[in-house]
Amino acid sequence: MEFERKIMRNVPTSDEVVLGLIGTNVAIYFLWQFADLSFMRKHFVISLENLKSGSLHTMLTSAFSHSELDHLVTNMIGLYFFGTNISRLFGPAFLLKLYVAGALGGSVFFLLHRAYLESTNPFHWRAHALGASAAVNAIILLDVFLFPKNIYYVNLVIPVPAILMGAFIIGSDLWRIKKGDDNISGSAHMGGAFVALLTWVALKKGWF
Repeated sequence: MEFERKIMRNVPTSDEVVLGLIGTNVAIYFLWQFADLSFMRKHFVISLENLKSGSLHTMLTSAFSHSELDHLVTNMIGLYFFGTNISRLFGPAFLLKLYVAGALGGSVFFLLHRAYLESTNPFHWRAHALGASAAVNAIILLDVFLFPKNIYYVNLVIPVPAILMGAFIIGSDLWRIKKGDDNISGSAHMGGAFVALLTWVALKKGWF
């Protein structure tokens, strides 16, 4: 019993996991400010070039990577509010797995889309991606799928039904894909959305 109590004391709480994820993202943001940029591009950015060179770890590490402050802040706000809710509902381990699954799903969708674009046009500009957007998208959209009648407050002021916000998020990303994913990767975001959908189905069927 004493051994079990020690284990339980060492298990992170929901809030600790959320703050741990945020802390990791913030730490890597500061790496971008001070570390060698070639090192960061090799180890914290997802691209077809990195994949071909064997840097498979970037499919995950890129999801903790932000080089711009506004990108970091936007993602961390979403992670804090929605991640806290999901973690308290299903536990910190569930949130961590969902974050990782969303990250990997986003990387796979991004790479497949880039491979398609470059196969249809060999001169298409070569792109890379970084950021927690796909992972956070998975967390936000799972919350939307579970509670479509909830009211969210955009910019902490404007009340919006969850189902409308979810439709806007998915619609915006589909539009980005149609426009060629110029600056923001709709394909990576859709990878996170796909993970959210699969997780929602699994929860509804009692597989978790």
